[in-house]
Amino acid sequence: MKKTIQSEVHEQRNPLAVLGRFFSSEKLESKMSAAPFHRRSFPRAAAGRAFTLVELLCVVAVMGMLVFLAVPALNSLKGAGNVTSSAYEIAAALQRARSYAMTHNTYVWVGFYEEAANASTVTASAPPYQGNGHVILGTVASLDGTSVFDDNASPAQLTSLNVAPIGKMVQLENVHLTDIGAPSGGSTPLDQRPDGAYVNSPGDEYRISSDSSDATPYPVVIGSYTFYKTIRFSPDGEASIDGVSELRPVGEIGLVPTHGSIVEADARNAAAIQFSGIGGNVQIYRR
Repeated sequence: MKKTIQSEVHEQRNPLAVLGRFFSSEKLESKMSAAPFHRRSFPRAAAGRAFTLVELLCVVAVMGMLVFLAVPALNSLKGAGNVTSSAYEIAAALQRARSYAMTHNTYVWVGFYEEAANASTVTASAPPYQGNGHVILGTVASLDGTSVFDDNASPAQLTSLNVAPIGKMVQLENVHLTDIGAPSGGSTPLDQRPDGAYVNSPGDEYRISSDSSDATPYPVVIGSYTFYKTIRFSPDGEASIDGVSELRPVGEIGLVPTHGSIVEADARNAAAIQFSGIGGNVQIYRR
């Protein structure tokens, strides 16, 4: 008995013995066997659903319809942008020419030429110009301050012997010089512009148009180009068309957009640049 008591006391003082007895006890085994085992579950990802062939074809068809509807609108916006920027380029060229003529007390010519947008070489044809879509502007000034030729002179060219270029030639893409018709009296600035370029002119000598056969008797030669349509500014800032001294109350340059060499049929994107003969003032009219 004494040995047993001493043995129990020894075991109680020995931690390892106590742990061994605890883990080997029937009570612990019963508790562990009775405790439920909870497995942690994770939500299963839902399986992705793929598009069917019919659905993909419907999406492609809708996208094609949207592109088909959007392309004409984008082309119209691009054409309108080309006309607007070209109108401002022409107006700026006329204003620079008039300012130069008055500042330097000389005569200045602004020449207009048009050729096909895809022309690979310079075309030197007399008007009406055969190509569309590529407009070139060239500006020259008299070397001696005179008009070089008067109205009674025989037809002749203005070359480097009597004129000098002012700045570089300006090239305008995807636009066409043409008559856009007399004002219709509509609600837009273009429809309400002054009609002097049409009412006062029995022909087309008040307008610059590539479609017209009207040409100056004194074409301007700049490099490889010969400009048969010109606007001349005097030292007083007065403007005349095609080198004729007779002043026009108003002159006009019409612009419409092109797609390459094809002239756009929609007239909504047209523009007119008008200039007065006496004052040489320039005004742009758009729809």
